[in-house]
Amino acid sequence: MNGFVTERDDALLLALRIQPGAKKSGIAGIYGETLKIRLAAPPVDGKANAALLAFLAEWLRVPKSALNLKSGQTSRRKVVRVEGVKAETLARRIAEDIGTTAAPDK
Repeated sequence: MNGFVTERDDALLLALRIQPGAKKSGIAGIYGETLKIRLAAPPVDGKANAALLAFLAEWLRVPKSALNLKSGQTSRRKVVRVEGVKAETLARRIAEDIGTTAAPDK
């Protein structure tokens, strides 16, 4: 999927670019090799990370326990591991939000 999703060990790894402090949370589009997400939460005391995981859980319709922030705890560029979601489901959700379709990288 344009390089921002990789299937690994029955899970997906998502490369994300985060914009904290936005007016509202949502998918902004594709930013280079990442999926850009706007978050209303400020980038202080881990609030943006918590908001990111809550947003992704709701957006992907999975429990928060299915998500794990693998890297980027203090960076705008993050990698999140997602269990219980197939690449095709992710592609469909992205198409619904930003009108883009792509095949997953393996």
